[in-house]
Formats: sequence, structure tokens, C-alpha cells
Amino acid sequence: MNRHYIENDEDALKIGPLTLSSRLILGTGGAPSHRVISETITASGAEMVTVAIRRFDPTLRDGSIFEELAKLSVHVLPNTAGCFGARDAVLTAELGREALQTDLVKVEVISDQDTLLPDPLELARATEELVKRGFYVFAYTNDDPALASHLANLGATAVMPLGSPIGSGLGILNPHNIELIAERIECPVVLDAGIGCASDAAFAMELGCDAVLAASAITRAKVPKSMARSISMAVRAGRLSYLSGRIPRRRLAQASTTDEGKPFT
Repeated sequence: MNRHYIENDEDALKIGPLTLSSRLILGTGGAPSHRVISETITASGAEMVTVAIRRFDPTLRDGSIFEELAKLSVHVLPNTAGCFGARDAVLTAELGREALQTDLVKVEVISDQDTLLPDPLELARATEELVKRGFYVFAYTNDDPALASHLANLGATAVMPLGSPIGSGLGILNPHNIELIAERIECPVVLDAGIGCASDAAFAMELGCDAVLAASAITRAKVPKSMARSISMAVRAGRLSYLSGRIPRRRLAQASTTDEGKPFT
């Protein structure tokens, strides 16, 4: 598998027990086939992929999504997609731990089917309980700095604020809040949900996010493999831009060339 070129080895993403070269995490939801998932992973160089626990079928010996991911040697981040309460999320996480032999879990606790927005109270309860049980919790949350801080204080391994609703492709609707979260939270911040194209991913990284998770933007693109590559490059570019330090915004122009040396007329 092609890996990302890193400008500096010390800039690798340290998240929970893992150290990753790539700051792009892939989601598998919406992919038309296992082949597309495999192609997009290879094209992007992603080293972590999230998959819904409910897609695990222990009766399948060959041909499952988990078999495909094992061949690619990527880290699987099981998620609790489809859960509407803390109790269901905790049970699903435990099933994932037993089935996949991993303590990693992306916790999703959804409030309703129409918006697919996180339920803050149930999410906090699930995060607290799973941390107590020894899980590395990646908490999918709203773009609320106060809630993000609370989840981090509960022991979340990573906080994953949404840019906009799942699958909407609307990009980052509240960049101010995402920037605040990135500034305030000590654990890794992963922009999750709402990415529509490469520029959205670059923007998230420029706001200070540590990584980006992209699913529908890639799996439902006209050419998933190419979109995976472009978003991967955008994540790298956005990270380098953030580390380089942008110039301050100004209301008026500021000449890049001074009047010094200007001939007298």
C-alpha cells in the first residue's frame, strides 16, 4: 500500500495506542462494493478505516468487508452506527470488541433518523461507561465546544465533531466552533461528517483539526478512487498550511513591496 509522504516524521498522528502516517480516516458507508473500498484505501494511503459493527456477520468465512480490510493491513475502527441510546452503544461496542479483538470504538449515539445528529446526553453516558471499561473511545459529537471539552474530560481518546450532518456534503457549516474545539481540546480532534470534496478536508485541517474522516464524499463520488486520492492530498496540504501559519486577515490592502528605493519623479 502506498503511504503518505510525511514532511516530518515527528508530525505523525498519535491517537490512542496508534501512530499513523496518514491523517485521513476512511468510512465504508455507502460503498457500492468491497472492490471500491479496497481501491479507495489503496489510493488514499489511509491506515484506519471505520466500519459499523452491525455489518459483522460471523457466519461469513470469506468475502466479508473485514476479510478485505485484513488483506490491506489497515486498523479497523468499529463504530456503533444505528444506536439511539447509551445502553445500545455500550452493548454494540462490547460485541465489536469480542468479534474483532480490539479496544478501539467510534461511539455514535444518534438522536433521530432525520438529522442523524448526536444525542449529547446519551453520548456522554456512553463515553463515560466505555472509558471505564477500557475502551479507546472516538466520540462522534456535535460542533459544540462545551460538549467536546466535556467528552475529552470524560477520557475520550479522540473527539470527532461534525462539520455538517452525515452524508450531506455541506462542508463545515460552523468553522468558528470547529476552530474553538481544535484550540481547546488536548486530545486529537477529527472532523467527522459533512465533507463533500477535497477543499472541505483542507479547510478542516487549516482550522487545526488533527485528522479528517471521510466516507460518503468518497464512496458516493462519481469516481471514488480519484476522490480518495484528492481528499488525501487535501488533508496533507491543509495540515502543512496550518503548521506554516497563515497571515492575519486585514480589512485593507497591505503592499507586499515597500516604497524604499522608489525613484523620485
